[in-house]
Amino acid sequence: MKGFYTIALLTLSNIFMTIAWYGHLKFKQIPWFSHLSLWGVILISWAIALFEYSAQVPANKIGFIENGGPFTLWQLKVIQEVITLVIFTIFTLVVFKNETFRLNHFIGFVFLILAVYFIFKK
Repeated sequence: MKGFYTIALLTLSNIFMTIAWYGHLKFKQIPWFSHLSLWGVILISWAIALFEYSAQVPANKIGFIENGGPFTLWQLKVIQEVITLVIFTIFTLVVFKNETFRLNHFIGFVFLILAVYFIFKK
């Protein structure tokens, strides 16, 4: 069960992270946000990132093997990276309609899946 909670919280965390890091690139299409200064965009991104950390820190705490969780530190990091790329891909294809998912992206993801396999291999 701790593994499920860890992955669910990492997924939630990465949704907020992706919005904080890349969502502001669409602000120019929202009238109120289009006039924000760089500092205004940074403050909004930090506010969103607070929710990211509110899920990321508990995910790592729950999931870490030394806290009774199922994952090593290496495994937590690789899981987080794979989740990040999946969330980023979905976000990019849904929000940034002019971006395309190409063969080289797919091949890179296959290598990341192989990384997960090797990190989890005993």
